[in-house]
Amino acid sequence: MRTVVRFALACGMLALTAGGSRAAEVTLNAAHFTPAQNSYAQSFLKFVDEVNEAGKGVVQIKVRGGPEVIPPLQLGLAQKNGLIDVIDNPAGQYLELVPEGEVFSASTKTPDEIRKNGGWDLMQKIYGEKGNAHLLAHVDAGTGFSIFTVDEPKRSADGGVEWAGLKIRSSPLYRQFFESLGMTVIVMPPGEVYTALERGVINANAYPVFGYKSFGWDKFTKWRVEPTFFQTDVLISMNKDKWDSLSPEAQKILTDVSLKYEQESMKAIEAENARQAKVMEDGGQTVFELKDQGREDFLAKAAKASWDRMEARDPTNVPELRKLFQN
Repeated sequence: MRTVVRFALACGMLALTAGGSRAAEVTLNAAHFTPAQNSYAQSFLKFVDEVNEAGKGVVQIKVRGGPEVIPPLQLGLAQKNGLIDVIDNPAGQYLELVPEGEVFSASTKTPDEIRKNGGWDLMQKIYGEKGNAHLLAHVDAGTGFSIFTVDEPKRSADGGVEWAGLKIRSSPLYRQFFESLGMTVIVMPPGEVYTALERGVINANAYPVFGYKSFGWDKFTKWRVEPTFFQTDVLISMNKDKWDSLSPEAQKILTDVSLKYEQESMKAIEAENARQAKVMEDGGQTVFELKDQGREDFLAKAAKASWDRMEARDPTNVPELRKLFQN
């Protein structure tokens, strides 16, 4: 946490300096979970640009960086404690704070549907109580996660894959799902994956197509298993105490831009996902399609894993979440 503390002190000094010269305009410090060149970071920077354009003289966001300033697995806690105002981070990266955040990846509905049926309001309440966070947007939604392998997967008799032969890099979000399939699971942050693939520590990886190539992982993983599983769960949120301190005008600007960008990003990622998939395929990556019962079992276990884990961690809100987030 030393890095986080140094970062917080630096931001605090900057905030004091800014406050003395422009008291009317509030500057929010922000961090994102991937390196700046990654597609998810680029998407977040577009959101920031839109906020800063709409919020001139009222509210601005200053991006301090990515994993080099706050490691992704520490972003949720840093926001909860007020060390950072705004974060762009998957809900699955801080389930120890808000286990219900897994519902965003388990959901079979769009962000727009969730806002209309009351699901967003319920999660807003939960994040406020458990994470001291105010949710702004579920961005880059509508796509799923893929499994990438170094070698051609071995087809099982049921049309699936002999999963036991894979040593796969995982995030906390899908660890339980992979273990249910029989894989050897190694949880590690994205920054360590390239070296792990290069050295043969792992022979498989899981990540969305969107942004995959920017890490250089496609150099090693020449196969992509389809279909995808879960739904991407990237949230833009801010420290609730900071949110509550903002003027109604600043809150409205942030809310309006968030709603607009949530829809924009979902439309944009569909086309960009297809483009990036084709680029990797043109570069030699081959798609391996699950078939028949193997495909059905894969998708069923993926759906079950998330809800089982939410039940185990805190069953309080699960019945209501099922009604709101599942078709």
